[in-house]
Amino acid sequence: MRNKNSKKNTKIYFNNSCSICRFEINHYKKLNNVIDWVDVTQNKVAEKETSKEPSQLIRRLHAKHDGKILEGLDAFLLIWSQLPRYKWLYNFIKLPLIYHMSHILYEVLAFALYLKNRNQISNERSRN
Repeated sequence: MRNKNSKKNTKIYFNNSCSICRFEINHYKKLNNVIDWVDVTQNKVAEKETSKEPSQLIRRLHAKHDGKILEGLDAFLLIWSQLPRYKWLYNFIKLPLIYHMSHILYEVLAFALYLKNRNQISNERSRN
């Protein structure tokens, strides 16, 4: 079990330009106001903190917890582990077979969202 101080060491890096991503993260924000939620769109600080390129940051959800960078499904597991309403999902997805199937599903869906949103992100960057 994590104490409140460990939760303060959690940052979630998400793609706010993706409407589906934004919708889900906004839901989690309502349930946890202790996690630092960081939009990675045009965010040099997020790139530096994660040592990731912009295309990597918008491709998957990332998290930084106790100095360690997590990405993809593991970043979601970190979120769910800190939300009482989602502990059941955390425990279910942590089952080995379920974890591996969920990881594959996440990667497929994340790539589809990346393809859907990369033009929008390119357009935003060219305007600035």
